Amino acid sequence: MAWEDGFGVALKRLADRRRLDLVALPSVPEAELPAVFQGGAPSPSPLRRLALVLGLHAADLFAIADLDIPEDLAPLDATAGWHVPYLVRDAVTLPPEERTALRQFVASLPQEERAQPLHKPPVHEQYLAGPGALLMRMARNRNLGWTATAKTFLVLTGRYWSPATYGGVGHGRTQLTPELLADFSAVLDVPADDLAALTGVALPGAASVQKPDVADVAELIWDVRRLTESQLRQVRDLARSMRH
Repeated sequence: MAWEDGFGVALKRLADRRRLDLVALPSVPEAELPAVFQGGAPSPSPLRRLALVLGLHAADLFAIADLDIPEDLAPLDATAGWHVPYLVRDAVTLPPEERTALRQFVASLPQEERAQPLHKPPVHEQYLAGPGALLMRMARNRNLGWTATAKTFLVLTGRYWSPATYGGVGHGRTQLTPELLADFSAVLDVPADDLAALTGVALPGAASVQKPDVADVAELIWDVRRLTESQLRQVRDLARSMRH
């Protein structure tokens, strides 16, 4: 799958879908975006402001732009990621009010300092720019490696692909279908129509319907990305105790 569009074209498609004239927005530097639309590389500072305008997480906009995620936006503890699918498995069984209580507990936990320097992802998770790559980089923003991605997708969408297949999405070897795009929408908590605009994948109307029963679980996945492994274990233990 060749990536012929680049960030500027993807950004313009998303802005058109939102009916936004990004160049006219006062919060975005006037001289920056025309260069981006013509294929230039964006700089980090405007991306943070632009994310607010677009209603995206700033870390995700960095991923879409194929830029390194800043340390203050990246998951805090890579070792915590393996807990996420098991937390999701317990959380989906809870009634909405208990899922809300679980998220409130997460919000109450202190923000710890990063124990280890931020490193680049493993070599197998370093992708060339492309539509599948931006989706897998967004999954990585949620502390989901290939295996955790496969397990989390199984819980939230009912479909299981092997970890290597998701790796193939990132590397452009696995076709990015509308159905798979809708699954990414459910896990990433990004509207499927937005993902379709960013990737250029045509999305049938039926596939664009958000799954309301998993939306708050997807938000929980985002909430826990800045927790340490020990903190995430606490959250997982609480979810398990609520479940039983």
